[in-house]
Amino acid sequence: MAEQGLRMGTAAGRWVLLTTVLGSGLVMLDGTVVNVALAHIGEDLDTGFTGLQWTVNAYTLSLASLILLGGSLGDRYGRRRVFVIGVVWFALASLACGLAPDIGTLVAARALQGVGGALLTPGSLAIISASFHGKDRAAAVGAWSGLGGIAGAVGPFLGGWLVEWTWRAVFLLNLPLAAVVVAVALRHVPETRDTAAARGLDLSGTALAVVGLAGLTWSLTDLGAGTASAAAWVALVVGLGALGVFVLVELRSRHPLVPPVLFADRVFTAANVVTLLVYAALGALFLLLVLQLQIVAGFPPVLAGAGLLPVTVVMLLFSSRSGALAERIGPRIPMTVGPIVAAGGLLLMLRIGPDASWLVDVLPAVLVFAAGLTLTVAPLTATVLGAAPDRYAGAASGVNNAVARAAGLLAVAVIPGVAGIGNADYSDPVAFGAGFRTALLIGAGLLVLGGLVSAVTIRSTLRADVPAAAPEAEPVGPPLERIPLERCPHCGINAPQAYPRDSAGS
Repeated sequence: MAEQGLRMGTAAGRWVLLTTVLGSGLVMLDGTVVNVALAHIGEDLDTGFTGLQWTVNAYTLSLASLILLGGSLGDRYGRRRVFVIGVVWFALASLACGLAPDIGTLVAARALQGVGGALLTPGSLAIISASFHGKDRAAAVGAWSGLGGIAGAVGPFLGGWLVEWTWRAVFLLNLPLAAVVVAVALRHVPETRDTAAARGLDLSGTALAVVGLAGLTWSLTDLGAGTASAAAWVALVVGLGALGVFVLVELRSRHPLVPPVLFADRVFTAANVVTLLVYAALGALFLLLVLQLQIVAGFPPVLAGAGLLPVTVVMLLFSSRSGALAERIGPRIPMTVGPIVAAGGLLLMLRIGPDASWLVDVLPAVLVFAAGLTLTVAPLTATVLGAAPDRYAGAASGVNNAVARAAGLLAVAVIPGVAGIGNADYSDPVAFGAGFRTALLIGAGLLVLGGLVSAVTIRSTLRADVPAAAPEAEPVGPPLERIPLERCPHCGINAPQAYPRDSAGS
């Protein structure tokens, strides 16, 4: 059946869709609920703000460093196999998180959790793309995206409710979900692999990416906390050096994680610069807003977790329209206006203080931010893919996802320190509130800069005009259709628009 392709509406197709939705939902739920739990984690484990930063960054670091390798492993060794391994790994690491007696153990477990995420995240969409037949593939991935968005919407409420009981339940919740995913996957999901995949794996490039991002993250977090040591400066030099060598290795590798030909296109490079700026602002906001609502505004976890819920709702409802608009008028205007509108939303968040009202102060600001993000994300992802040759579409999406995750990683390491939120300050409402306002101004500046870069560098029309090397081998099976994509703001996955247009274009 797998050779002919699964069909929507059949029992086999529904089982595959259920498995991939639940698998990606694990990562999405984790991305939304952990931030809600941070204040309680800090109080229970008696840790400073640096500990909370590493609770977020340890996971993002391993995920960003290994996600490209995870996709390559699935293509070569079997997408279902690597997906299942990733789910089991993610569940065991979640158990370690839930049982962590101190912040050091929690951070280590979060790093292991990111490894599992890097294995299962690329596999969920790849299984659908490889398993479904023809036009049913577009319907399946659209359903996957829309149903996955529900997890992003439910996460804040579920996380807030669980945190009221214990923050450990946020992680332990993954265990029964993972058990269901593994059982269904082993029984109902067909195995697929890419027989034309490169024989080798870019292990040296992966190792350099891990060392480079780890060195930068550790050094910048340490320097931002005002406790700079000689080791932090050494880590900074090692991190920068490793990333420099990474570029040289990718230029010479026969099977690079990041095909250098992609960056021969000026628009592809510019779109990734915009991604870096926009997702840096997004990463800092998602960390700090939930803490601001709990520490300064005094909101309960459920209400604080719902602070960013409008972002998910607005993107689910309007991203397809944003993509359609960009198709009609070109991506330059939406990618210019969108980040600037989002910056306006951050400036409105300056009103969120000790006496803030969710309806009056939080909701309007978040809605403006969501409108700007919705204008930006679908055209940005389409621009990345449109600037790459068809044979590099998967690599282009993977690179852009990695850039987005690295942006959030570095922003969480740098922006709080620059804003003056240190270990002694985060539990003090006055000090944290002042740092939050500074961080908002930094984030707004990054977004405006992203809009200006788009205005100067993005073409009004896109075509895949990068000269490609001679193809190594023709892919086996039907070619994958180009489907308009958007990126989930919580998990960072490039996914089809939640409500794709039908064949008539409506």
